[in-house]
Amino acid sequence: MILATGATWAICAAATAGVIARPFRWPEAIWAVAGAVALLLFGLVTPGDALAAVAKGGDVYLFLIGMMLLSETAREQRLFDWVAATAIGHAGGSPRRLFLLVYATGVVTTTFLSNDATAVVLTPAVYAAARKAKAEPLPLLFACALIANAASFVLPISNPANLVLYGGKMPPLGAWFASFALPSVAAIVVTFFALRHVERARLTGGCEAAVTRDPLSGPGKAALAGIAATALLLLVVSALDRPLGLPTCVAGVATMLGVAALVKRSPVDTLRAVSWSVLPLVAGLFVLVEALDRTGVIAWVADGLRSVAADPVRGAAWSGTILAFASNLMNNLPAGLIASTAVAQAQPPRVIVDALLIGVDLGPNLSITGSLATILWLQAIRREGEDVGFWRFLKVGVATMIPALVAALGVRLLIG
Repeated sequence: MILATGATWAICAAATAGVIARPFRWPEAIWAVAGAVALLLFGLVTPGDALAAVAKGGDVYLFLIGMMLLSETAREQRLFDWVAATAIGHAGGSPRRLFLLVYATGVVTTTFLSNDATAVVLTPAVYAAARKAKAEPLPLLFACALIANAASFVLPISNPANLVLYGGKMPPLGAWFASFALPSVAAIVVTFFALRHVERARLTGGCEAAVTRDPLSGPGKAALAGIAATALLLLVVSALDRPLGLPTCVAGVATMLGVAALVKRSPVDTLRAVSWSVLPLVAGLFVLVEALDRTGVIAWVADGLRSVAADPVRGAAWSGTILAFASNLMNNLPAGLIASTAVAQAQPPRVIVDALLIGVDLGPNLSITGSLATILWLQAIRREGEDVGFWRFLKVGVATMIPALVAALGVRLLIG
């Protein structure tokens, strides 16, 4: 038993390290899937348990498929170029104003479409804006990455990890706002000023004040309408406390097919352009978590939650902080799954559960592997010829995530 536990931890650690470091420049999915396969080959997880673990992510897979189809459809119809030209026109030649516009747009996108949408839908538009405005792209791209997590607990639909942590049973919107409205504001504002300070040297000078903005085509308008309709649909589905994955997937497929019909083009081209590797990446992570569960990790976490429940305020502070940093070691989706199962066993006070959600949503701003949204963001900027390494992102993450986490947890504890 001890040998099996040690082997499980070693394989999971190696797979996580592979996802972080990407040896040989291989995609992150290869390392996550390789870890899952190794666990199967060594008999550390049964095929049935592995399939059950993969199935747990069903709603997340559908959600991601829908968002990626929306993004690729919009990109093909040059919707991002139109958005970029609009942003530049309002920036008035100021990189700082353009930074503010990008950040505010990221808040809206994350709130109503999820942090993954900010990664896959907004990031290409922002890169296009930077290129057209002849502005330094990295501060604007970092704004996309960080706001995707900082604003991801404004609404229940703002982050798939919210679905995971609450086990699909979300609190009513009134209770949600009571817990997270002010902490969300704190996280968003602190992250903005911290990132602007870190990137201040790149936000000086001027940029193009105006660029030619071609009218949005009919198919482009259809893509925009599809994104707007998806946002409205997600709000309705969330209010009805129903799973978000299938409606998002249906909306993405419908938008893709509708636009393809307008341009009289096969949707196969759109399907080929989507970064499908993110799905096996998520599936592999769920299998790794299942293997860790077999070693008793979740029972140990549940015992820890019971022990800190005697002092809810201090327990919430510690729980949220620990999960925030742990999310960067294994990605916040599996970390949220572990926390969710442990919460179901321990039944801690609500303030501790809320602190865990803040940690699992905001903590991933520390590193590039902390959340699926950041991995999607990396894929998006790589398509545009940009890249950000682990250490470079970590330097920005330390300066922005830690003060934002302190502010959000502090506000949540103050409101009781």
